[in-house]
Amino acid sequence: MGALSKRAMGATLMDQHIRLFACPLCQQTMHVYEQGRLVCSSNHSFDIAKQGYVNMLTHGSTSKYSKDLFESRKAVIDSGIYDVLEAKIVELIAPANTVLDTGCGEGSHLARIMSEKKKGIGIGIDIAKEGILAATRHFPQQIWCVGDLAKSPFAQGSFDAILNILSPANYEEFKRLLAPNGCIVKVVPQSGYLQELRAQLYADSSKETYSNEQIVARFQDSFGEVSIERVTYTLPLAEELVPALLEMTPMGWHKKEDTDIVLNEITIDVDLLLGKV
Repeated sequence: MGALSKRAMGATLMDQHIRLFACPLCQQTMHVYEQGRLVCSSNHSFDIAKQGYVNMLTHGSTSKYSKDLFESRKAVIDSGIYDVLEAKIVELIAPANTVLDTGCGEGSHLARIMSEKKKGIGIGIDIAKEGILAATRHFPQQIWCVGDLAKSPFAQGSFDAILNILSPANYEEFKRLLAPNGCIVKVVPQSGYLQELRAQLYADSSKETYSNEQIVARFQDSFGEVSIERVTYTLPLAEELVPALLEMTPMGWHKKEDTDIVLNEITIDVDLLLGKV
């Protein structure tokens, strides 16, 4: 598939779902112009890149997340260690036709969830351009945007489901974007998340234990109807995935060069928060 066809594919998807978009500068409606730009009624314009994504940032941005990090993240997710979690999310958002993944990274979670759902359109947004480049390269069936939720490029009430998986949140913006009867699904680490890695990196320090109580309490305060399900399981981890796991998680960034990490298994332990306005 050539570069031009990727741009055309992205533009076609955006045109089909243009009602989901709003100008991040003036909140006016948008349209796809000449298969190459998103333009609002006030004539603000955002180019659709040759790779097929659109950059709707209204300011400059630097990110500490590299191409290598996102490729490592994809390798770990592709290994299947999040399959149980993703299946739970699919159940929760089964009726949704429009799904927004906030802080989508390289798009693996959203693409796998939408593939399992077998209906609807997924849109991923991330402030890290390298993540969106990877998402567009691997998963052209969804819509990908470089953008900032503080200056959201989406219309009010657009999404039946909003995903926020192990990522920072903007609850006021989530509520603005949520369609009537829609839901927010937030995934936050529990105390046992990646505990085998945490135990080796943070042995005998205060970081050896983790609590999500403050994050959960803020979510509960933000939404009128909240349910919480803990999802926990331990799986074997292939030796060749250990470097990728260290690359993708902030815990791994603090590894000392002379520290050897040996992992034969890994624990996924998260709270799955479901919120409705």
